[in-house]
Amino acid sequence: MPVRVSPTEKIRGEIDALFDGSRELSEVIEDVARLGARLIIQIAVEAEVEVFLGRARYQRAAECPDARAGSRNGYCESTIKTTAGPVTVARPKLRGTTEAFASTLFGKSVTKSNALESLVIAGFVRGLSVRDVENTLADALGAEAALSKSTVSRVCQAIGEEFTRWSSRRLDDLELDYLFLDASMFKMHPGARAEPVLAAWGITTDGAPVFVALAAGGSESTDAWGDFLDELRARGLRPPLLVISDGAAGLINAAETALPRSLRQRCLIHRCRNVLAKVPAEAQTEIRDAYWAIFDTEELIAAGLAPGPELVAAVQRRIDAFADTYNRAFPSAVKCLLSDREQLTSYLRFPLEHHRRIRHSNFIERTFGETRRRVKVIGRLPGETSCLNLVWAVLDRASRGWRGISMTPAGTRLLADLRHQLFDPPTPIRKPDINTKITGGETVGVVA
Repeated sequence: MPVRVSPTEKIRGEIDALFDGSRELSEVIEDVARLGARLIIQIAVEAEVEVFLGRARYQRAAECPDARAGSRNGYCESTIKTTAGPVTVARPKLRGTTEAFASTLFGKSVTKSNALESLVIAGFVRGLSVRDVENTLADALGAEAALSKSTVSRVCQAIGEEFTRWSSRRLDDLELDYLFLDASMFKMHPGARAEPVLAAWGITTDGAPVFVALAAGGSESTDAWGDFLDELRARGLRPPLLVISDGAAGLINAAETALPRSLRQRCLIHRCRNVLAKVPAEAQTEIRDAYWAIFDTEELIAAGLAPGPELVAAVQRRIDAFADTYNRAFPSAVKCLLSDREQLTSYLRFPLEHHRRIRHSNFIERTFGETRRRVKVIGRLPGETSCLNLVWAVLDRASRGWRGISMTPAGTRLLADLRHQLFDPPTPIRKPDINTKITGGETVGVVA
């Protein structure tokens, strides 16, 4: 007998299929929005039926003393217009009931509603309070179309509970070669400026991408980032080989304090933006091309230089040449490039096939951008919890489509050597004290 799959599970399967790696995230994000709309509305409708009948799907009436007479009798399709586009929802049909079932979500002949769109956003957020969602629906559909408290609670709490479990999980089994750190700004408190949400993701020693952590920061200060990284260490995260970040001073200070043995790579894309900001518009194309030519190592690799100190030194010489060429015309831009210059070339010590993935921290920025765009629909989020739940829901789903990196035998050996050099350095030979001498195999003190 074939297994019956609920409409909700079918939609989840369609969403998962979008992240099979065959398409870029930017290409599927709108499809995700439409399927997300379908999923949240479908969950809400299914919850209404469950509350109406007093029992869950496949649960027997005899097991539930408060159950009503009646049973589920398939579905009929209804199309609803949202700002994510028209979505088709499977509306449950019932039979054998003593009173007719009417969905309070849809109301009477409702096919287009800002309230439904708000519910979709609430479904992403899932941290909105019951009162928030009820008020939103009542404003658009009228008080008679408000959802029951139990239905709203089921819709709004699911992702919040998942995020709580995820954010407190142990990280002892997670071993990273690369750790990316970044933050994005969101409005989450009334009357306050936008505040950062701190994020960490990485690539494991097997080459697999992993979403590591997410937290509200209040600011991008050293203390905020320090607390974020200390909490990861307390949950068992081991130091990575390389930390990749932008140039935020607080982030850099915290990373160097919390992960002192890890190498640090400053994002080349962010540094390019910093340099170009100090150059007039008519010269920016020339400076941009000259900047990226510094880090084009194809000729150096063809000449026999392998990833390591020699390749780092060769690119550092190119930075000197850039400075000599442009220092007279654009001294501020050159000064910007030369600051923290050693951290611009740390990635060159790692396997060549990884260079384009680990020399910048923009891996997650597109997803952050989509999150911010969707938040604009509701303006300010109603609180810190709602903001974190929204950002996590988007990033967690997106992370399932992130591509890993290839791990060749040569690359694996290089990474193993780096790990040994950074975390298991040889014990230095102790020099004998000038006040001791060795006699017959024994060390004795010398009396002045």
